[in-house]
Amino acid sequence: MPTNPKQLVADAKAKMRHSVDTLMRELQTMRTGRASVSMLDMIRVDYYGTLTPLNQVGNLSVPDPTLITLQPWDPSLVPAIEKAIRASDLDLNPQNDGKLIRIPVPQLTEERRKNLVKVAHKHAEDSRVAVRNVRRDVNEHFKKLLKDHELSEDDEKHALAEVQKLTDQHIEEIGAALKKKEAEIMEV
Repeated sequence: MPTNPKQLVADAKAKMRHSVDTLMRELQTMRTGRASVSMLDMIRVDYYGTLTPLNQVGNLSVPDPTLITLQPWDPSLVPAIEKAIRASDLDLNPQNDGKLIRIPVPQLTEERRKNLVKVAHKHAEDSRVAVRNVRRDVNEHFKKLLKDHELSEDDEKHALAEVQKLTDQHIEEIGAALKKKEAEIMEV
């Protein structure tokens, strides 16, 4: 790790940003009552021995708010794609006509909505923990630098305050993203 306090703070900021970005991707792939191609981002299909994202095996589109269509570039993949979609935890039931796969997105039940909110809370808590772990690691590094007389007490206090400020900002951003996703999930 670098010994420059500014570089340590910059590294901490980058790591915290990565945790928030990871949460945003997780929340984006969560199913709501509306069809979105990003819901399928986590699904991988066996494409000649390689697990490949759905968006790399065909054209995805959303012709209306309750339907996703997938037109595979290789029609022989249709059964494998259907199997991958059914095996996901999205509760989707794809239908095909040999060339085009239609994925209807049914309205969520109240129970399913509550479960999705719990999953969103878990993702958010994991991100908060990651942000706090970054703060802890950087703070320990500052304390070590102080102990080794490579950093003055004033510099350490300023750096710790700056890291705490970054932590608070990222935790607040996580909370806002969770609140937005929760409202989106519970919207009927």
